[in-house]
Amino acid sequence: MTYYLCINNRANWKVIKEKNVWGVPRRHRNTISKVKPGDELVIYLKQERENKEVLEPKIVGIFEVVSEPYEDSTRIFKSQPHLNEAYPLRVRIKPVKLGEVDFKPLIPKLKLITNKKKWSGHLMGKAMREIPEEDYKLIESLL
Repeated sequence: MTYYLCINNRANWKVIKEKNVWGVPRRHRNTISKVKPGDELVIYLKQERENKEVLEPKIVGIFEVVSEPYEDSTRIFKSQPHLNEAYPLRVRIKPVKLGEVDFKPLIPKLKLITNKKKWSGHLMGKAMREIPEEDYKLIESLL
């Protein structure tokens, strides 16, 4: 079993919960092609601004992959306006554990993040990345 941290915005988190599907843009084909049924996806919500409020990054759930990767260009995910993507490379998922854990307090404990001061660089430009089992177990215990 492999564990992945999946980077999302809050609008797409709603889609994930309602439709039990995870999707990425075509440029992330190599990453999602490694995903297999039984793998677990840890859903991370990146920091966002809503009006003047800063919404801090969070872990909001763990899902099990229940399908092989497939392609579907139906527009269900919200893309960044300048990219206008459908996130067509997808896997079907089912919830394992839902909850909320603030991400920043986890940074010192996560093996995935080697540069603790510039931690966001480990996630920027990625849709998902593999994480060590040790990090997964820590997150799972806190959800």
